[in-house]
Amino acid sequence: MIGIIGIVTIFGMVFGGYLLAGGKMSIILKSLPFEMIMIGGAAVGAFLISNDSAAIKHTIKDIGKVFKGPKWKPQDYTDLLCLLFALIRIARQNPIEVEQHIEDPDSSSLFSKYPKILADQEAVNLICDTMRSASMNYDDPHQVEEVLDKRMDVNLHHALHSSHALQTVADGLPALGIVAAVLGVIKTMGSIDQPPEVLGKLIGGALVGTFLGVFLAYGLVGPFAAKVKTVVEEDSHFYLLIREVLIANLHNHAAAICIEVGRQNTPAHCRPKFSELEEALKAIKQDAA
Repeated sequence: MIGIIGIVTIFGMVFGGYLLAGGKMSIILKSLPFEMIMIGGAAVGAFLISNDSAAIKHTIKDIGKVFKGPKWKPQDYTDLLCLLFALIRIARQNPIEVEQHIEDPDSSSLFSKYPKILADQEAVNLICDTMRSASMNYDDPHQVEEVLDKRMDVNLHHALHSSHALQTVADGLPALGIVAAVLGVIKTMGSIDQPPEVLGKLIGGALVGTFLGVFLAYGLVGPFAAKVKTVVEEDSHFYLLIREVLIANLHNHAAAICIEVGRQNTPAHCRPKFSELEEALKAIKQDAA
């Protein structure tokens, strides 16, 4: 919703101000289709040249994040802490039983309680791979933390590709607008023998290209790139929380302490209150009993 409001505000303020200042939309509307073909088409072509098919699909999909916002909501962080708490307790009480959950999470009665987490392959793999490694005596906290850091850095770098691709397009749009404007000037020079009122319209139409390139770059595509980056970075905190809790577990802290470490590393606007989380953990203990 905020993304839609932002777009409406941009168009309303730019074109509303132009009309209030006495500007006429007729010249812009007449030139807009042709300028959009040149500028938009060239931008799309450059985007296709500079990215492979997987990156193109990824970028198109990530544009939706501008309107949807972060994937992980406050309740999801609480669910994650509860899931990790249950897994850690089982791993310490019955290592054989926990293997049933981490080897086949799709069939796990524990993971199935949190379908949104189960549907995220990276979150599930991160949890299961780390706990499986610990069961195989690869449990040095510092080594495991280093491995997890590298893994998450690679994942974040990949997830940010959409933002970089959009920003590259935004950086090129003003120059493409100049290209369209120059072509408009060339067209105008071919009609130099026409009266001033005709030349004025031709020059105005040529300048629409410069306007459109700058407007698209700084009014739409650039902000889209920034928003995608913000959402991706915020969602990455979900996976960082998994790392913090599981590393605390390898340090042999009490299960409740491991979860508290995770709670305190949760982003402030998504962090559950201590009392609320405590109640949720008590419910897990009661179910286990």
